[in-house]
Amino acid sequence: MMKRRLKNILVTGGAGFIGSNFIHYVFNETKFNGRIINIDKLTYAGNLENLVEIDNKYGGERYFFEKADICDFDSLKRIFEKYDIDTVVNFAAESHVDRSIFGPKDFVQTNIMGTFTLLELARENWKGREDALFHHISTDEVYGSIQEGEYFYEETTYKPNSPYSASKASSDHLVRAYHKTYGLPTTISNCSNNYGSYQFPEKLIPLMMLNILEEKDLPVYGDGRNVRDWLYVEDHCSAVWEIINKGRDGETYNIGGENEWENIKLVNFLCEKIAKVKGKNEGYYKRLITFVKDRPGHDRRYAINCDKIKNELGWKRQYNFEEGLDSTIKWYMTNKGWVDRVRSGEYKKWVEKNYGLR
Repeated sequence: MMKRRLKNILVTGGAGFIGSNFIHYVFNETKFNGRIINIDKLTYAGNLENLVEIDNKYGGERYFFEKADICDFDSLKRIFEKYDIDTVVNFAAESHVDRSIFGPKDFVQTNIMGTFTLLELARENWKGREDALFHHISTDEVYGSIQEGEYFYEETTYKPNSPYSASKASSDHLVRAYHKTYGLPTTISNCSNNYGSYQFPEKLIPLMMLNILEEKDLPVYGDGRNVRDWLYVEDHCSAVWEIINKGRDGETYNIGGENEWENIKLVNFLCEKIAKVKGKNEGYYKRLITFVKDRPGHDRRYAINCDKIKNELGWKRQYNFEEGLDSTIKWYMTNKGWVDRVRSGEYKKWVEKNYGLR
């Protein structure tokens, strides 16, 4: 295989949670000396405030932002040509399962048609180049639910159970098809649940943390015994970096935290940790736990086997769960302004004021 170029990396959804963390990681933790072009539609979960430090330090020289929808072929064509894109890291996606249940159309449009548009542009621009790469970020949810003692492998049959996971499964299949049919250099990664800084407060860990701090109800679906594997976002970013540098063309790599928690046990653990930080009795916040009607099609358990990326690429996690959780709690407690602006929608005014974008 020809050495990949990795000079002009297009990061889609780079103003979102994982995308912005990835951009921070590449600039701060690697020896990369090329350019990152961040494109984001700036929907409710995209926030350029996540990247102020990067913009201040590298903006206009090695970091560029373009507001664009990944479904907009003409806009993306201009960006591909303007920046001579040689690598795509596709984080852009509608990703919240609850939202997909009540409004699946946006998920089909962004996750399937957006990925298709990017693939078509990569095929058109690279025309058989072997030094380019299209890396697609996916989820363990495409595999469906799994029994105790079993694990998702890269060869596990897809059985998505929500509109969100079905849309991601579809986009995964498109990426594979473009590799097999057109020879497009591609890789795919399927990750477990991420947590860390800059995560939109609708997700489980930040939602529970913030509700605990404000002494609001802690809503837990069903009996609370659904199991998720939790992966610290910086470990996810380091895995993606290994894949785009050393991963084999056409291959899929699972990225897991190897860190399974029942939802109810995780919420109890968060209550205990924050109680300790706040000088409260260990059980003080547990009184806020409230069981609510289960989500339709709620998968019971996810669990990833990630031996392939560890054995092939030498990747390993750098953070245990307590370290990652302590760092996350500290970040949300010390960035209350960010939280308040995101919750109220004021961050959109911040973006408009600082970037002139609407």
